[in-house]
Amino acid sequence: MHSLLGNMFFLAIARPPSVPQQTSSSASLLTDLSTISQYWGQLTPYSDNAENHFGVENVGLPSGCQVEQAHLLQRHANRFPGGPDDDGGNDEQFAAKVSEFASTHSSLFTGPLTFLNSYRYAMLRNFLTGFGASTEFNAGVTFWNRYGRSLYNASVGQLAYDPSFPNGTARPKPVLRTTSMSRIVDSEIKPSFKKNPNINLTDATTPFTLVVMPEGGTENNTLASYDSCPNDNVDDIGYIGDSILFGYIPKYLTNATARLQQYAPSGFTFNSNDTYAMQSICAYETGYIGTSDFCLLFTEDEWAGFENTLDQEYYYDFSFGNPTARAEGIGYVQELLARLQHQYITSSNSSVNTTFDNNADQFPLDQPFYADFSHDNTIVAVLTALSLDYLHDPPTLTQVPPDPDRRFILSHLTPFGARLITEVIGCDSSNPAPVANQRTQYYPSQYGYNPANATNKFIRMRLNNGILPLNTIRGGACGNSMTGAGRPDGMCSMSNFLQSQANAHAASNYEYACFADYTLANPTSGQDYDGTISAQEGEGVGNTMERSRTRKERW
Repeated sequence: MHSLLGNMFFLAIARPPSVPQQTSSSASLLTDLSTISQYWGQLTPYSDNAENHFGVENVGLPSGCQVEQAHLLQRHANRFPGGPDDDGGNDEQFAAKVSEFASTHSSLFTGPLTFLNSYRYAMLRNFLTGFGASTEFNAGVTFWNRYGRSLYNASVGQLAYDPSFPNGTARPKPVLRTTSMSRIVDSEIKPSFKKNPNINLTDATTPFTLVVMPEGGTENNTLASYDSCPNDNVDDIGYIGDSILFGYIPKYLTNATARLQQYAPSGFTFNSNDTYAMQSICAYETGYIGTSDFCLLFTEDEWAGFENTLDQEYYYDFSFGNPTARAEGIGYVQELLARLQHQYITSSNSSVNTTFDNNADQFPLDQPFYADFSHDNTIVAVLTALSLDYLHDPPTLTQVPPDPDRRFILSHLTPFGARLITEVIGCDSSNPAPVANQRTQYYPSQYGYNPANATNKFIRMRLNNGILPLNTIRGGACGNSMTGAGRPDGMCSMSNFLQSQANAHAASNYEYACFADYTLANPTSGQDYDGTISAQEGEGVGNTMERSRTRKERW
């Protein structure tokens, strides 16, 4: 991810190869990999959303306005599968099942499964892949082109951030933050900042100050906030979505499992978890080596079902369907609000770590850009803590195939390399006229922007380039999408945005949600908790106590 800025060279986006496009009915096997890969939820290769993807009508920047600051929260890109407590466990079990059968039987798989006769599972766990590194590098090039050029008033032909002012004196080093998990750190430093792709990684961050926030223990860390929220590691609270998806798998994969069974040798029986593993391995192998023989075995409806299981997992683990979701996202929201108001954070009532946030060295104020590198679940939890009701749309637990027009579709929210960007926009008018279409700005003042007159500040947020409808933030401070109130371009005045988040921490019920000893009556029912829980709603003794800190891996 931290291909961001630096002396970068252009590296072509690495994309999986695709076979010729196929026009088919939903009952036919889908063979176009570029279509298949759009159904992989959080495993989907990165691509920009259309600017109007989330329903914002006017996507241009008004005349007299310019982005003056950018706050980036970015997920790592393509990785290997997780460990036994995550998706990698089922994948590895299926691969072992095939390998053990082949080693003890002479009968063979046939037809489209012939490759299983000599198949070897060839993936590691957790680490960033080559495609992931190239995605991160391209993210840095894109960030510079969209934001760095105007924020640093780039000279003609300038391709990257220059750590020196035009007079040769050194600029203050921008602070970049990351968790200590290897693939997050790799996302920060592995893509080259120099023109030499073989650069020593130790030198890659020389123009920047890199703050590494520990992950994996119990410390406060807004970029890995589950560490300090014990209830998120309680199976019947933090893993509701994981349990729900297992009920949906046979609903959409029964036919596929039966279809594949006809190519299995005598004595080998597919179950729905095996078939699900084949879809997962397809996504991971493509993100590793660019192709997989598992990818051509399913219909489009079956791939839509796969996406829906991942939507279920994340909605009910990290969004409005989980009682700890707001608590997990509120720490980053507090940091964003502090930066917008030029304030340090000196005491914490959330996952904020004041050791990092109370000083200029690690939490500087007034940087032209901020860059924080984290996980997909953090982005989803932040959007929940913001009360962005556009995404308050639970995925179906029963419908096959799912509604393609639903709003909570993970491939558009947190694909590999996902990025949430909060733009601070300065304007010379308190009510600038919306502009319908995007306009390329070749220099900051092209459409009348003058920093001396841009005293009116606005917030606009983008998720993977799509402009988020801030008029769907609950409470109406940024407008009301139901009545048409508010701006049609996704912008919200700074004062109104701050007002919209005034009760965000109270809404999270942080202390109770994370630490109280409560149980959920029927955790797999699909109940929508609005991302939080109160003492009146929780069943159990209701007191705040220290939960077990046994930690499962999150991705």
